Amino acid sequence: MRIVLLGAPGSGKGTQAKLLVEKYKIPQMSTGDLLRAEVSANTELGKRAKASMDGGQLVSDEVVLGMIQTRLSKPDAKNGFILDGFPRNIPQAQSLDAMLARLGQPLQLALLVDVDTDVLMKRLTGRRTCGSCGAIYNVHFSPSKTGNKCEKCGGALTHRSDDNEQTVGNRLNVYQQQTAPLVNYYKAQGKLRTVRGVGAVNVIFKNVTDIIESQIRPLADVMGKIESAAARQAAKAKAAEAKAAAAAKAAKLAAAAAKIKPKVKPAPPAAKVKPVAKKVVAKKASPKTKPKKAVKAKPKKVK
Repeated sequence: MRIVLLGAPGSGKGTQAKLLVEKYKIPQMSTGDLLRAEVSANTELGKRAKASMDGGQLVSDEVVLGMIQTRLSKPDAKNGFILDGFPRNIPQAQSLDAMLARLGQPLQLALLVDVDTDVLMKRLTGRRTCGSCGAIYNVHFSPSKTGNKCEKCGGALTHRSDDNEQTVGNRLNVYQQQTAPLVNYYKAQGKLRTVRGVGAVNVIFKNVTDIIESQIRPLADVMGKIESAAARQAAKAKAAEAKAAAAAKAAKLAAAAAKIKPKVKPAPPAAKVKPVAKKVVAKKASPKTKPKKAVKAKPKKVK
């Protein structure tokens, strides 16, 4: 499941995000946590973020989106994520949608934790924090039974200097001007769901999970089937492409081999050998040998 949480400062969306992490085993991605992690690891994105912060400037949307993309590549984000604190305005939301579309991981739900402004003021201005263990109380809704001492460890409770009405009022005004328009942005996409952020934490969480189970689970099943079919098609296309590439390579090698094959010249025809005429040499008579004279036969006498 891929969720973005919306809500004004003090709405309790951070608390709901932690409970969702425990139940669904998916990571919560807070821009503050991402920034601290990247700066601590001294990554390239962390260096760029630190340079902006050291210069008193806001970290650019490009850097924040890069950090989110890096975080999404980790194994624990395979089954989904919860975005908390980003996006803060329409341009950021549009850039986030574009990035998630490229990754094939579009948002499935924008969950608004809705709380009235007067309640938010009391929550923020009445907040008290234990300086020892970090436990949080509220003088209006959940005061410590031990006065200005922590019930858990006995530590002193402190009031943050920025939890005053003027500062809190300014923060809420900024939210109304910049972040509240995201409600209509996600409503137009059909992804917005709203839960009242007033009452016991476990009751609010039950309402949140009911929304998730009724809205995301069926959609997730359908999307899972679509993604599986798309993955199979992509695998087939990739295999066909690899086969075609192999055939083309084989043909190229065959053509190259044909070009470099040595040409064997045919042997020249055997030269015709003319028969050598034998010379007949007449034998000459030996000079020592004289020809025999013909002997004349003598007539026989008749008696």
